[in-house]
Amino acid sequence: MLKTTSQRALARMLALIAAIGVALPPSLPLTASPAMEKLFYILKQKGSITADEYDLLIQTMKAEEKSTPKPAPANDPAIAQRLEQTESKVENLENVLGATKGQVEELTRVSDNTSPSTLSKADIDALLSDKWYERVKVRGYIQTRFVGILGDDDIPGYHQPNDSTIASDIAGIGIRRGRLVFSGDVTDHVFLYLQADYMAGVGGSNALQARDVYADVSLDPAREFRVRLGLSKVPYGFSNMQSSQNRYALERPDALNSAVEGERDLGAYFIWAPYEIRNRFKDLVKMGLRGSGDYGVVNLGVYNGQGINNADRNGDMHYIAHVAWPHEFANGQILEVGASAFTGRYVPTVATIPGVPGPGPTFDSSGVRDERVAVNAILYPQPFGIETEWTWGREPTLSQDMRSIVSDTTSGGFVQAVYRHVFPNQSELLPFVRWQTFDGARKFAANAPRTRVNEVAFGIEYIPYPEVELTLMYATGTRTNTTDNPAVAGPRYRDVNYHYLGIQAQINF
Repeated sequence: MLKTTSQRALARMLALIAAIGVALPPSLPLTASPAMEKLFYILKQKGSITADEYDLLIQTMKAEEKSTPKPAPANDPAIAQRLEQTESKVENLENVLGATKGQVEELTRVSDNTSPSTLSKADIDALLSDKWYERVKVRGYIQTRFVGILGDDDIPGYHQPNDSTIASDIAGIGIRRGRLVFSGDVTDHVFLYLQADYMAGVGGSNALQARDVYADVSLDPAREFRVRLGLSKVPYGFSNMQSSQNRYALERPDALNSAVEGERDLGAYFIWAPYEIRNRFKDLVKMGLRGSGDYGVVNLGVYNGQGINNADRNGDMHYIAHVAWPHEFANGQILEVGASAFTGRYVPTVATIPGVPGPGPTFDSSGVRDERVAVNAILYPQPFGIETEWTWGREPTLSQDMRSIVSDTTSGGFVQAVYRHVFPNQSELLPFVRWQTFDGARKFAANAPRTRVNEVAFGIEYIPYPEVELTLMYATGTRTNTTDNPAVAGPRYRDVNYHYLGIQAQINF
């Protein structure tokens, strides 16, 4: 909605008064006419004048009426007709503006750009029957990042697998993500979501990659039951489903992200959530509380299990179940709790390991057992918030002698505290601190090497405008560099102490 300054509002008000004064003949006084009162009321309702200004104008007009002799009623039919036409135009203007405002408010409920509308079929038909182009929305964001490694023990240096802007201990300026999204209710029953990443890390270089290509098919008029088909996020945990556009820390915690690197896979899911809870999931994103989006209260599905844009390699699907419930307390505070579990057999990739005989480690050709559970609790920042998430299970892991890949234990999680301060001009300041730990494998990396992470990160995010988000994060800790030559250490991958500084500018559009 357009906003005007007080000077512009006053100028517009005077112009309207002058217009009506010109339209009426001099013989007809401009005092307390119904049209004028209606005009002042419209200006107050639309925010052009304040309530105090409205009261002052009405009082002044009525005072002038008492002090001005009332002329004899005009019997000219032309004048009466013009008065009637003027009042009719004012009333029509109010109706049009009111309808436009209501339509804009309703359109904001059509979609949160991650899942179908919660409006009924009749409501959508009424809103969009003659506006097909309103069914599809275009949005996106760009993350430009500078990373500096302030110090490490020695070679092999720092390596973070889920940040493609870092190559060993070499860091600099890069574009971490460049996303463009097309989404909308293309028909009464089908919601379509397409997302591309123009800076995806593929094979050590940047490339254009499909991140999401899926359709939600609604099974009932209220859209509480739906089926999701295509390339989409695997509903495991909370941080994996939370968009990188909404996350505080620069990257997801290793323990959760290692379960589904890239967060996505080809699959089919049955999703259910009551109408009220679907709206709550959407509001957590729209209100700036950094929710994960609407993935349902219950989500059951199957997926290939081989990672984003990879075909199944063994005919053995992964099966997953996810539940989540955002509870709203009487004071408005929201606590979301959830749990996830999956099981399947994963086929790893292998490569020659320096210092180890053979072309690479061996594994069961039908795949290696891959199963996990995760639990999470999210107290949204209003203004204080805290997040925690943990995972346990077994997954493909390189054996200690590096000659085979077997199913071994994995565990880890994180705790994050956040404070959200919103200034009067709607800019935001969000300091946060996160501790994460992980002891498990990187099954999506060649040979599924075991890795250990123990890290503390401090950061602050500043949002001067909704379109611009600035983040500064410092992290320190220990992590395994699985790109090292293990033969040097006997054979094993070495742990490296590090100090990491990241600066990011995110542009939303």
